[in-house]
Amino acid sequence: MSREEGARIAAEELSDPAYGNAEPGWIQRVFTALGDLLQEFLRGASGSLPGGWWTLGPLLAVLVLVVIALIVYARPSRNARTAQALFGDSAPATPADHRAAAERHAAGGDYSAAVRERLRAVALELEERGVVAPRPGRTATELAADAGEAMPAQKDALEAAAAVFNDCAYGDRPATPDGYRTLRELDEALSAARPREDAR
Repeated sequence: MSREEGARIAAEELSDPAYGNAEPGWIQRVFTALGDLLQEFLRGASGSLPGGWWTLGPLLAVLVLVVIALIVYARPSRNARTAQALFGDSAPATPADHRAAAERHAAGGDYSAAVRERLRAVALELEERGVVAPRPGRTATELAADAGEAMPAQKDALEAAAAVFNDCAYGDRPATPDGYRTLRELDEALSAARPREDAR
């Protein structure tokens, strides 16, 4: 058999699909390469560290625990959601109770507390009138969106009030007399406004 004929027969044999099917897929090749890299890194790290695996093992365990702790700490929790809710975990009083508390706070110069109480009054009033459905944990932004659908004419005022509330409640910005006035004027306007019939 000549050299050319042997090469031709070998090429025909290797072109058989059975050989192609036996090769690992690209995913398997990637995992194999990553495994080889990790193994090489660990072999090099354990060889260069004093104590070898006796030092590297505990260090890796501590690293894994730190990563887990960071993930748990950074994950948004139910408590963060409750803190952003209008009422937190406390049971709401009546709208009139919240309005009276808001006026007391405003008279004392505590406009941040006044803003919070006035928006709570607005939320309860809208729920009692059936403009928005009662929903535990609702935020000021969600209230503005829900009520804005039912009362499009008040949508901008609702969003402005939610921004004032969010700034003083979560943005560490003290509320001002003008901010409280925005909430009080919204409350008065909503009391006189009627929702769209198709939004109910």
